[in-house]
Amino acid sequence: MFSFPNPVNEKAARVVAGVVMVVALFTLATSAYWLLIPLAYGFWARVLTGPRLSPLAQLATKVVAPRLGRPKDVAGPPKRFAQGIGAAITTLGVIALALGWTTVTTVLLALLVVAASLESIFALCIGCQVFAALMRAGIVPETVCVECADISRRLVKA
Repeated sequence: MFSFPNPVNEKAARVVAGVVMVVALFTLATSAYWLLIPLAYGFWARVLTGPRLSPLAQLATKVVAPRLGRPKDVAGPPKRFAQGIGAAITTLGVIALALGWTTVTTVLLALLVVAASLESIFALCIGCQVFAALMRAGIVPETVCVECADISRRLVKA
C-alpha cells in the first residue's frame, strides 16, 4: 500500500497538476482557504501511496490520461519528491491559516499555483529539477533513482 509507481505516466501527473492549479487559483480568488485541507490530503495521499488513496490521481490515471494517447513514462522518485514538496507547502498553508497568518497562506498558495502551472502547462516539474540538483550534489544517492542517474537510459527512449 505504501509505495509509489515507477515509472509514472507524465500525462497523468500533468492532469493532477492542472487540477491542483485550478483549485489553488480558485482558493486565491475566493479566499476559500478551507480548500487547502483537501489539497494537502491529496498531496499526502499521493506521496504515501501513489494514486491509490487520491481520488484525483485515480481519475487522472484511470480515466483522463488513457484518453490522451500513449503514456509518457518518467521516473517515479522525482515525481514523489515533487508531491512531497506540495504536501509541505499545503500543510504549511493549513498551519499558517490556523495561526491566522493569511498573508503567509496566500504566498504559499501562489507558489503552488506557479509550480502546478509549470508542470501542467509546460511539463516543467520544479520538484523534479530540485531532485536532480540534489542527486548531482550527492545528497540524494544514485540508488534512489538509477534511471535518473543514468542518462543513457533516457537517450535510448528518445
